[in-house]
Amino acid sequence: MTESVLDYMTRLGRAAREASRVIGRASTAQKNRALQAAADALDAARDALTAANEQDLANGRKNGLEPALLERLALTPARIDGMITGLRQVASLPDPVGAIRDMSYRPSGIQVGKMRVPLGVIGIIYESRPNVTIDAASLCLKSGNATILRGGSEAIHSNRAIATCIQRGLAEAGLPPAVVQVVETTDREAVGALISMPEYVDVIVPRGGRGLIERISRDARVPVIKHLDGICHVFVDAHADLDKAWRVAFNAKTYRYGICGAMETLLVDQAVAERFLPEMARRFQEKGVELRGCERTQAIIDAKPAREEDWHTEYLDAILSIRVVDGLEQAIEHINHYGSHHTDSIITEHQGQARRFMAEVDSASVMLNTPTCFADGFEYGLGAEIGISTDKLHARGPVGLEGLTCEKYVVIGDGQLRGQESC
Repeated sequence: MTESVLDYMTRLGRAAREASRVIGRASTAQKNRALQAAADALDAARDALTAANEQDLANGRKNGLEPALLERLALTPARIDGMITGLRQVASLPDPVGAIRDMSYRPSGIQVGKMRVPLGVIGIIYESRPNVTIDAASLCLKSGNATILRGGSEAIHSNRAIATCIQRGLAEAGLPPAVVQVVETTDREAVGALISMPEYVDVIVPRGGRGLIERISRDARVPVIKHLDGICHVFVDAHADLDKAWRVAFNAKTYRYGICGAMETLLVDQAVAERFLPEMARRFQEKGVELRGCERTQAIIDAKPAREEDWHTEYLDAILSIRVVDGLEQAIEHINHYGSHHTDSIITEHQGQARRFMAEVDSASVMLNTPTCFADGFEYGLGAEIGISTDKLHARGPVGLEGLTCEKYVVIGDGQLRGQESC
């Protein structure tokens, strides 16, 4: 009898739980050896990776996959180089596991502190980009976690080829193969099973479109680290250096349209709007960015009318909403109402305005005189990220190695007894 999807996923979950105990106690050297060996295996398997990816691309074209998704799916030589570099970078990062902090003596004579430990088993569900397989596997491995990776069906052959290289790295380091498992079935029931196994899976990280993340957030019986949208704002304050503001706002939107840290709404203080907006519009229009503005914006520059839904929209495209506001308070109000709590930036030379913005804007990352596209684990010095969280519990912002661990209390004594004199 053929194994059911539920039985298959249960088998993966059980194996991951057992493997998590092994990787959780592995030394830094052993984990780094696995990462370096996996990088070597990727380098040696370039032809096999390219052939597997060509199979996925051919199937994608046949099935009418959109050009943008085909572009994400492609494993170019540069992306293979990037995966290899990424593995080596993660190997070079400090190992957070086992670090102890804040040890202090209590009046009883005991010492109390906190130790950083792995989460256990992490399930990662993602779409299109096969390089996520490497990012996720490397971060989970270095942070001492076992992982179950469920990539999109459109990348199944690429993911299998990458998984083979990871398995070679694990074997080289003497670690069990179940430390990193790639789900072999493309059946969608596998996702439902993965998010419903709290006995085997400790946390789920979804990376994909809003529909996927909403479904997982709604149905999961396992804690989820996620963000739904990247509706990011840049606010040009009355005290902004306009030359700086033009450069930062332009970069925030045009660095890459399709990333979650791209600016989607530009807010401009009415005190500088007439000086700032014409030049800003000229730069965006030369780049081919479609502008949608409020009535006050339209009175200054040529822009399409912005509708209510525009303030709620993550375009991920060459489209920008612009609103002229009556100062800092209205800008903060707009961001906290319409934003997605991802990343927001203020351009100002006024320290008081900057401090208030950074204190009162309710987002995972708040920035000063910096484009929102810097919201990235690599740019934050995390080496890489497994995703960005807009939640407030456990991890917030780019989730790197530390975000894939938690802390437990450690208490050290020498025979002290509570309520009695020490013996």
